[in-house]
This record gives sequence, C-alpha cells and structure tokens, in this order.
Amino acid sequence: MLHRLAWLGFVLSCLVVLPDVTLARNPRFPAGAEAASRLDPSELMKKALPLLKTGREDEAVFWFYAGQLRWRSQLISHPDQDPTGQPALFSSFMATIGPGVNEWAFGDIPALQKTIASVLEWDRRYPDPTVSAAAAASSRSGLQNLKTSIGKDVDSIKRQRAANGLTNR
Repeated sequence: MLHRLAWLGFVLSCLVVLPDVTLARNPRFPAGAEAASRLDPSELMKKALPLLKTGREDEAVFWFYAGQLRWRSQLISHPDQDPTGQPALFSSFMATIGPGVNEWAFGDIPALQKTIASVLEWDRRYPDPTVSAAAAASSRSGLQNLKTSIGKDVDSIKRQRAANGLTNR
C-alpha cells in the first residue's frame, strides 16, 4: 500500500512539473523572438502597446514580461545607476504600459502562468550577455515567484477583479 501511495505521489508531482518540461521542448514564442532577444528591454516593452491595440493581447503580455525581466536584470546588475536614468524610465514604462497589459493578463491566470513560463524559457535560451549571471538569476527567480504566487491566489485575484468590474476569462 505504501508503495502505491509513493507511486501516486511521484505521478502527481510529475504532472505539476510536466507543463514547464514540455514547454522547454516546444516553446511558444512570438515571431522574431530570437532577434528580439538582442533588443534593449525598453524596446521589448514598447512592443506591448500596439499589440494590445490590435487584438494581440497574449503576444503583448509576452513582450511586456520579457522586457520587464530583462530590465530588472539590468537594474540589479548595475545598482549604482543614476536614479533619474534607467530606473526612472523603467518605472515610467511600468506605470504607463503595465496597467493595460496586466488588466488583460490577470483575467486568465493559467494563461498568464504559461506566458511567464514561456518568457523564462525564452530568457534561458537567449540570455542577456550584458548582465551578470547572479542578476539574471535573481530577476528570473522573482518572475518564477510571481508565477507561483498567482497560482496560489487565483480565487482571490478573480474575486478582486470581479469586485472591480474586470472580466475573468
């Protein structure tokens, strides 16, 4: 009996890990993902707004989070920057582009989690050569933690969105 329970636990744990493993073999990146990996993070984030306006919301979410991941890595890698430069520009992008993207993204938490997994896989395949490995790992960990956290809070997020008049898909 104990052997069967152990086997069941193993199978269930594989099911939790399987989506990310499958994604690693067959990622869903937007067109031009490899070339875009060489762009400045601001250019990645700027892709999101026109995509949102043309009905390509899921692609917008990918580029917004890809840009955010890369920009956070650069800010961590270069902590002594002038705060009125890149840190201020990042905050501005988050305040102007972020709300529209996140309003769409958080309407479907499982889809957002898949997009975050895709962004992390894209970053793994096409790393940013301008940042330290430690900075990249720290930024990636933060995005992975967001993915995990929203999965745990999905019911609360849905209730909050409904209370604010936002759609849950």
